[in-house]
Amino acid sequence: MSGAKKLVIVESPTKMKSIAQYLGDGYQVLSSVGHIRDLIEPKNLPAELKKGSLGKFSVDVDNGFEPYYVVSDSKKKTVAELKRALKDADELLLATDEDREGEAIAWHLLQELKPKVPVRRMVFHEITKDAILAAKDQTRDLDTSLVDAQETRRILDRLYGYEVSPVLWRKVGPGLSAGRVQSAATRLVVDRERERLAFVAASYWDLIARFSGAGSSFEARLVRLAGSRVATGRDFDDSGKLTGKAVVLDEATASALASALRDDTVARRVSKVESKPYSRRPAAPFTTSTLQQEAARKLRLSARDTMRVAQSLYENGYITYMRTDSSSLSQQAIQAARTQATKLYGADSVPDKPRVYAGKSKNAQEAHEAIRPSGEVFRTPSEVEGQLRGSEFKLYDLIWKRTVASQMADAKGHTATVTIAVGPTAADAATPDGATAPVADTIAEFTASGTVITFRGFLAAYEEGRDEERNAEDSPGEAKLPPLEEGQTVALDELDAKGHETSPPPRYTEASLVKRLEELGIGRPSTFASIISTILDRGYVTQRGQALVPSWTAFSVVRLLEEHFGDLVEYDFTAEMEDDLDRIASGEADRVDWLSGFYFGGDKHRGLRQIVDNLGEIDAREINSVRIAPDITLRIGKYGPYLETPDPDAAADAPPRRVNLPEGLAPDELTAEKARELIDAPVQSDRVLGLNPENGKQVVVKDGRFGPYVTELEPEPEGAEASVDPATGEVTESAKPKRGAKKAAAPKPRTASLFKSMQIEEVDLPTALKLLDLPRVVGLDPESGDEITAQNGRYGPYLKKGTDTRTLPSEDAIFEIDLAGALELYAQPKYGARRASSALKEFDADPVSGKPVKVKDGRFGPYVTDGVTNATIPRGESVEDLSFERAVELLQIKRDKGPAAPRAKKPAAKKPAAKKPAAKTTAAKTTAAKTTTRKAPPKKSQA
Repeated sequence: MSGAKKLVIVESPTKMKSIAQYLGDGYQVLSSVGHIRDLIEPKNLPAELKKGSLGKFSVDVDNGFEPYYVVSDSKKKTVAELKRALKDADELLLATDEDREGEAIAWHLLQELKPKVPVRRMVFHEITKDAILAAKDQTRDLDTSLVDAQETRRILDRLYGYEVSPVLWRKVGPGLSAGRVQSAATRLVVDRERERLAFVAASYWDLIARFSGAGSSFEARLVRLAGSRVATGRDFDDSGKLTGKAVVLDEATASALASALRDDTVARRVSKVESKPYSRRPAAPFTTSTLQQEAARKLRLSARDTMRVAQSLYENGYITYMRTDSSSLSQQAIQAARTQATKLYGADSVPDKPRVYAGKSKNAQEAHEAIRPSGEVFRTPSEVEGQLRGSEFKLYDLIWKRTVASQMADAKGHTATVTIAVGPTAADAATPDGATAPVADTIAEFTASGTVITFRGFLAAYEEGRDEERNAEDSPGEAKLPPLEEGQTVALDELDAKGHETSPPPRYTEASLVKRLEELGIGRPSTFASIISTILDRGYVTQRGQALVPSWTAFSVVRLLEEHFGDLVEYDFTAEMEDDLDRIASGEADRVDWLSGFYFGGDKHRGLRQIVDNLGEIDAREINSVRIAPDITLRIGKYGPYLETPDPDAAADAPPRRVNLPEGLAPDELTAEKARELIDAPVQSDRVLGLNPENGKQVVVKDGRFGPYVTELEPEPEGAEASVDPATGEVTESAKPKRGAKKAAAPKPRTASLFKSMQIEEVDLPTALKLLDLPRVVGLDPESGDEITAQNGRYGPYLKKGTDTRTLPSEDAIFEIDLAGALELYAQPKYGARRASSALKEFDADPVSGKPVKVKDGRFGPYVTDGVTNATIPRGESVEDLSFERAVELLQIKRDKGPAAPRAKKPAAKKPAAKKPAAKTTAAKTTAAKTTTRKAPPKKSQA
């Protein structure tokens, strides 16, 4: 074919541009912008298929678990462009990522495009000219085993979610979801909070001394008393009990001992000096997991942000592929790291032999090397500083340092430990042969340790961070010790008794949760970020600083799953599923056989369907209850958690008293004492402020489920009396309606929420009346004559003139703004100067719409737009760090979701034949499904 080119298809538009310039004129490089097909939602299946075996999951569980894939509406244009390009091509190269997902994308492209030209699979692990040119000449066939593993994972998640999630909707709350990895991750966070709830703190004391000798001073800690070891935090279990043989000092004993040891007549001598060689190896190069952990520790990046930034660095040719379990480096990378280390830190900074790190690779999915700078010669951070900014530069700097340091020499030095004997006979505390003196001869022994680094080695380039350690105050600090000898006398400069309390297990951070998931074998490197994002987005977990705090809803979900779906949330079971997917990926197991065993039951699995069909009765009230004290129960309700306790002043059959939990109270902070405090706290609601002079109604301030508010009390029916307790200010009622009197419909009282700046205990009658009279009339527009009002709404304070609105700067402005100020606001463009301002950021054209992508500041925060689709930038992501690839991804996610479903309109009251519009809607949906969906051909076609 004259003029024909080879068509190369990649996932990313950014990757497309880089690869196109490396391959040259004989190639056309296009992007699929991620997946082009996915499982259809069952509700969108063609009408004739909804009642069949496909209807529940869009997966035919009765016929080999065949999935029903469709091209999404947002990808039809992309697929059409790829087909047009394929007509003029003489060869097709599928160049998606070399992992399960990338292999599946390539397979979907193959199934949808149906090429009539030769097809090859092109793979590479870095986007450099040499790597791309080598990849085009070293192609392979499509790996159907990898595709099988990815399909199995997708179908497994559909079966799991669609069977288990509806149980959560019915028994816990609407909108919840379950998943094979997200549920296990949620359980980990909840289990840690349970440990914190059950934790009992233990108190202990020790002594900290500052000695001086040989011209300098050093700090030491008391370790032995009369020959017995002094207890530290590590000697207590989580129930506060001592686990070993150690002396526990209380405050009185520690203070008395400190006073005795300060006596000038007490001898203080060095009883032992030990010195050991110190050596420390560098950490291995980054895997996906360790990169996420270290970026969280040092850069405060979330797992999702780390992967987003790493994706950008990879696609722009700065680093190698960022989804890998392998810590090994290629020979090319090893040589590059050693050469750079020698040049920057000297020849002695590199060991004689290259370092080799054992990989954890089990299958082709992880057949990549570790994450490292790309190329045969690494670009130093100073060389890319002008090209990369913000998080991209910081992450590249981290990867470069870790890679270079991994090939450098060990840090060398020595660690000295000094023991100081303090007591009346301390001079005899050390025997000539160095053995410990008799117990009776020594009152107290202090130790100090110090490490001296004589050769920094890899530390010149990089030092790995650490997660927060529990009871860290017990760890001996490193001190620079003076040269001391056994038998030498030292002076006591300071001696203090210090109290400690053991700490509960620390909450997971994103870094430590990723580490734990990896240790348990739950999920894969490419899924860790999405796992954490999912449990955060679902509201199962919130962040308090870096810590992950579970919600009470998460407690209910985990409890239901543990009691009724026990196997599915067992950590070993979830990890075994990952191993099974690995076996499918390597061709050792059959996809259909495995899915059949998982769903219907077999040797290894009880069967998801068997579990769901035999759930029995689930007591929703019990699932959503936590006993805090014998008479206090926490209930997780539709509108949030609350405490419930019998009202001692009410009748036996009266409903219990309910108290809302303060916002932000973590589960482990709700102790029995705290619950009692909340129950016994003075009730601020129903405080009478006075009478409204206009209508004579009593005005009351209340504390409701959605916050404090003021309201008017309607007059009581005939026979009822209402009075105010002068001691408490509470309303008391004694209604005695006449016998036979009909119950009239009570008029709806006026209510108004308090402003955020108002305190319930400080609200007075004038303020309440001003709130109740809202909206406030500011004046009339002199031009149109329309009334301008100031009021509070769902999204804050605003002005309203007909249908035209303007945002007010604060709630207080509702009462303060005058007509001149209102007219000045209306004279400005809507939403202030934001519409008139230029975009916060501008990018190239979107690959789908072909229109420029911009970042703008909207009423509800910054968003990405191409002029057709608007996508809000998620909370936690900054405009500064937003890349073009992430902007395109956000737009695509929004397109895939489609427009929000319009609210169904109620049929008119006098039109009994209201079924016709519904029939048209159904028919329209059916027609749309037939024209936009097509079942995939058999998967086993050859590339």
